[in-house]
This record gives sequence, C-alpha cells and structure tokens, in this order.
Amino acid sequence: MAHIYMHFDFGADEAKAQQARHKLDVWKQAFRLDKKLQYKLDRPEPEEEDADEQDAAEDGKNPKSNSEGSSRKAAKIDADSGGNGSGNVSLLVRLYFSSHERLSEQRWIERIPSEEPFKDASPRILRQGEPGFDGAVKQFADLN
Repeated sequence: MAHIYMHFDFGADEAKAQQARHKLDVWKQAFRLDKKLQYKLDRPEPEEEDADEQDAAEDGKNPKSNSEGSSRKAAKIDADSGGNGSGNVSLLVRLYFSSHERLSEQRWIERIPSEEPFKDASPRILRQGEPGFDGAVKQFADLN
C-alpha cells in the first residue's frame, strides 16, 4: 500500500492546530501507530525573526542568553499566530498501513477528519495517483 496524505488548513488558529497535534500524539501512543501515523505542522516563518537569529549567531553571543531570547521569540511567534492573521497554519498527516491492514486504514481515514479539531480545518485526503499527491509528498519531505 502507498502512503495516504491528509491536509488540514487551520488558517491563523494556532490553538486549534496545537489541539490537533496533541490529539494525534495521544492516538499514536494509545494505538501504537508510531510509523503508521506521522504528521508535520507547516507554519510560515516570519523573515524578520530569522534575520535576528542569524545576526545573534554571527555576533557570537552567549548561548544561554541566545536560547532565552529565542524562547521569547518563539512565545512571541505563538502569540502572534494565535489569531491576528500572521499566516496560515496547516497540518499534513501521512498514513501508511500495509496491505493486510486495509480495514484499519479505512477507519483512520474516516475517523481523523470527523473528529473535532480536524473537522473545521477543511480536510483534504490525497491518495497516490490523485492530483496534488506529488506536491504533498514533496511538502512532507521538506518540512522539519
């Protein structure tokens, strides 16, 4: 069986995206889906913050003060993306079940988009051979 990708667009609602991420983590642990269910969050990075980090690294600042500064920056980014429209947060979920697990695969394909944080995030399911599948594979590989 090939991978199946699910794309969820949360808009600027970082809280819903984090709620969805937490729910996926709980399912991975509870149902032992370590390699079968993987996900990555896609957040647009503000260019100003990256430039500040690079400048601090080039100046050779104290690592402790740099980590404190970057944690403050991360908190600022989270607060900014909480609802003021600074960028779209999307979640890309990859499912992989072997051929003898078709029923489990189908159940997860039906369950994930029907649950609460995912329901309002305009779910899109991409299977191999469908338009947009190759783009999803590339996007999943490019994300951290």
